[in-house]
Amino acid sequence: MTTIQHISTSRRIKDRVVQGLVYLAFALAVVPLVSVLWLVIKNGLPRFDLDFLTHSMRNIGARDVGGGAYHAIIGTLEQVLIASLISVPIGLLTAIYLVEYGNGGRLSRAISFFVDVMTGVPSVVSGLFILAFWVLFLGQPFSGFAGALALSILMMPTVVRSAEEMLRLVPNDLREASYALGVAKWRTIMKVVLPTALTGIITGVMLAVARVAGETAPLLLTVFFTDSINNDPFSGPQMGLPLFVFDQAGRPNVTAVDRAWTGALTLILIVMLLNLVARLIARWRSPAKGR
Repeated sequence: MTTIQHISTSRRIKDRVVQGLVYLAFALAVVPLVSVLWLVIKNGLPRFDLDFLTHSMRNIGARDVGGGAYHAIIGTLEQVLIASLISVPIGLLTAIYLVEYGNGGRLSRAISFFVDVMTGVPSVVSGLFILAFWVLFLGQPFSGFAGALALSILMMPTVVRSAEEMLRLVPNDLREASYALGVAKWRTIMKVVLPTALTGIITGVMLAVARVAGETAPLLLTVFFTDSINNDPFSGPQMGLPLFVFDQAGRPNVTAVDRAWTGALTLILIVMLLNLVARLIARWRSPAKGR
């Protein structure tokens, strides 16, 4: 009896120690995140007003107090949207092939290998590729579309891997039940597999969006700088919020640095808003809705 009590006490002590280490690791991970958010909110909130959100930097001098990031907000939204329209369909179709049709063949192994390679490619490399191919070789101008092409390269591997994992989590029993009813494979994928994995796929897409929304290096090489509003992503330079923050933070005056902090806060809020919208869509489209 004494031995059993000793073992039980020892297990409780070990459990408490491990639990304490988990809490400590969580705190170490959260503290930097909270400190960064607090710093951005503290420094960016004073300039976060309607004037900042509705005005550009056109005709604003180096030391002028006014100006805003409207042109950069428009640019970021258009560039990320175009990048998503390019990368999400390609990434999702690639994931469907790897899970449903690849069967471990040579082609599927080769695709998986290149997806893994693309996952580790630095963002500046994608910008250099689009600069060399799209701008220098094809002679196309700097534009928001060129920046979107570079961002789509960064998005694709994240979309492929996240969608692939979610599709693999769908129970095979659902597929077999659909096949037993005589449903074609492509219709089973469209009507059973994809709706079941939709929530996870949307989460993966938003992770990819969050990653590319703050990328600066690809935009530096493909979009170029402008202080004016350009609503056409296919013609001429178009500012983005990462470029706006980079540009303003490098200017040697307090007003520009304040605009940089507010630009960073705006970028964080946009990403958070997109995540919220995506989660609402996923919940609305969830197969469990209405049960």
